[in-house]
Amino acid sequence: MAQEIEHKFLVTSDYFKTLGKGTLYRQGYIPTRNGMTVRVRIAGTQGFVTFKDHAVNLTRHEFEYPIPEADARQMLELLCEKPQVEKTRYIIPNVKAQLPDGTPIDGLFWEVDVFHGDNEGLILAEIEIPCEETQFEIPDWIGPDVSHDRRYRNNALARHPYKDWTEEEKNQIL
Repeated sequence: MAQEIEHKFLVTSDYFKTLGKGTLYRQGYIPTRNGMTVRVRIAGTQGFVTFKDHAVNLTRHEFEYPIPEADARQMLELLCEKPQVEKTRYIIPNVKAQLPDGTPIDGLFWEVDVFHGDNEGLILAEIEIPCEETQFEIPDWIGPDVSHDRRYRNNALARHPYKDWTEEEKNQIL
């Protein structure tokens, strides 16, 4: 069964742009009644549909499947709520990390999202890890941990965009 365990942080500088290449993303959410997340995404020229359940701590089940870009565009237009999330994602490789027993982990990377449109001004970095106890190095350009602050989830940003946040909301981390 697929699981997602991720940490999410605010980003404090644009140094990350020197470390990786950006890809344009557009994504929307299909409304559900049970609190599950159904996301449709176009990353570059590839479409995806993703299903996620409720998070327990930092862990939740995630199932993602590629779909034709034309289908994703049609689903974004016809099935997904507005506004939608637009961002440029940078992949920053070579994260130094280790399991709780000290075993080094290779292949981890940061995903840094520079938001556009209704979420302009927000930059978040995420790292997916194999277990919640994984230890990883946090670069200087990473700021406060917002992993448990639901406002920073993409589906929440689609419903309550960053442009609508008060200054107090922007300065408060839950």
